[in-house]
Amino acid sequence: MRTPDILAKLGLTQVADGGTVSGVYAGRWIESPAGETITSLDPATGQVLGRVTMGGADDYEATVASAQEAFQRWRQLPAPKRGELVRLCGEALREHRDALGALVTLEMGKILPEGVGEVIEMIDIADFSVGLSRQLYGLSMHSERPGHRMYEQWHPLGVMGIISAFNFPVAVWSWNAFVAAVAGDTMIWKPSPVTPLCAVAVQNIVNPVMESEGFGGVFNLCVGDVDPVGETMIADRRLPLISATGSVRMGKRVGEVVGGRLGRSLLELGGNNALAIMDDANLELALRGVLFGAVGTAGQRCTSTRRVLLHESVADEFTERLTRAYGTIPIGNPMDGKTLCGPLASQAAVDGFLAAIETVKGQGGELLCGGGRATVPGGEGGFYVEPTLVRAPTDLPMMQEETFAPLLYLVTVSDIEEAIAVQNGVPQGLSSAVFTSNLQTAERFLSYAGSDCGIANVNIGTSGAEIGGAFGGEKDTGGGREAGSDSWKAYMRRQTCTINGTDELPLAQGISFG
Repeated sequence: MRTPDILAKLGLTQVADGGTVSGVYAGRWIESPAGETITSLDPATGQVLGRVTMGGADDYEATVASAQEAFQRWRQLPAPKRGELVRLCGEALREHRDALGALVTLEMGKILPEGVGEVIEMIDIADFSVGLSRQLYGLSMHSERPGHRMYEQWHPLGVMGIISAFNFPVAVWSWNAFVAAVAGDTMIWKPSPVTPLCAVAVQNIVNPVMESEGFGGVFNLCVGDVDPVGETMIADRRLPLISATGSVRMGKRVGEVVGGRLGRSLLELGGNNALAIMDDANLELALRGVLFGAVGTAGQRCTSTRRVLLHESVADEFTERLTRAYGTIPIGNPMDGKTLCGPLASQAAVDGFLAAIETVKGQGGELLCGGGRATVPGGEGGFYVEPTLVRAPTDLPMMQEETFAPLLYLVTVSDIEEAIAVQNGVPQGLSSAVFTSNLQTAERFLSYAGSDCGIANVNIGTSGAEIGGAFGGEKDTGGGREAGSDSWKAYMRRQTCTINGTDELPLAQGISFG
């Protein structure tokens, strides 16, 4: 499918013809937003994909008004009815799966199977949310007072803000938006300015579904800069919840401002994920797990494998096999079916990667392969780098930081205890994994004294979580949970109710008053 055809299928014909589209949807498209116009680039070529006009202060106010008005009506719709509209949104995504997946690849740079896979994840979370709409359960408790009944129920929270990152430009929105929608919330989406076309395309897909039922203001969009949109959003008391995905630096700012107004924040921040390979591991299985974890999405997943902790008895053999495998990785245009590693998302990402390499070498890391820009035929303007392996001591300072690129550290450890200590010895706590054939080793890794991450895997890699489980991490990763399990509770408020069915008024704890 040609780029103009992809854009046209997603309602971006104006962009396909060289024009500019609006980045503000407040129950309807704002034709002339007051913000600046930003340019979206194809990271594979550096060429312009399209232009989007961002929102200004008044445009943000319009999105809040739209979301507030829709919330008053949306929360009154029974949850299963809300689920039905989310189901229809999922059907609309199915119809546009290939085109939207291709746009993700074009604008973000992940290879095409990953781009399409991201849209499949949206469809999956829509299906999950439909079932969830009939399962927003509260508990029933036994009262200590005769003739009294206690139970809890859950109510919609209100208008929420969604701040998403460039690396998953559509899926993370759906994790929040579809679950929050069946919970009865409405929302305002501030996407990454690196991938604004993906956000506009998603709105174009779900808008007809919602508008046909009179609920166009449930999903609102305001592409905008930190000022006036971002800072205004996180300080806005009308938004009881801000869900933010991005860097630790960004998350600390969100947490500080939202906490200062006693609002709720759901933070999904950096990962610095380690994968331990023990002496009894299936090395072929581990090799595949490391390759996808470290090179998938060109190392730009929050769950990407950053550190491999090798038992000393297998360190040399595995390092040799991994180094050989790295030499065969096809780097190129992500739309090419033979490519396994596409470009980074921007020139800034390339600069950060190259600076990290120099720092690592200065700190004593041994460069085994890669470390520079990659040359790709036809991609002279693209943002390509070489997947890189570094042999590192356990105390290499740079390993405390997350480099959002295909940079992988190999560290030798003596046993599972040292592996756990090194794994946990960083500020972040998102995803972790161990490869072992020993049940006791696996259980040790999963125990209360094992991995301190929100995700802990055995004999699979750190990357590629399913939507059925709660996704998120601890420490500097932010503590938030999205997608499956009981993550829906973040989008609702709990209410404990007690009903007295007698003519008496006994007090709890046996207190006698008067």
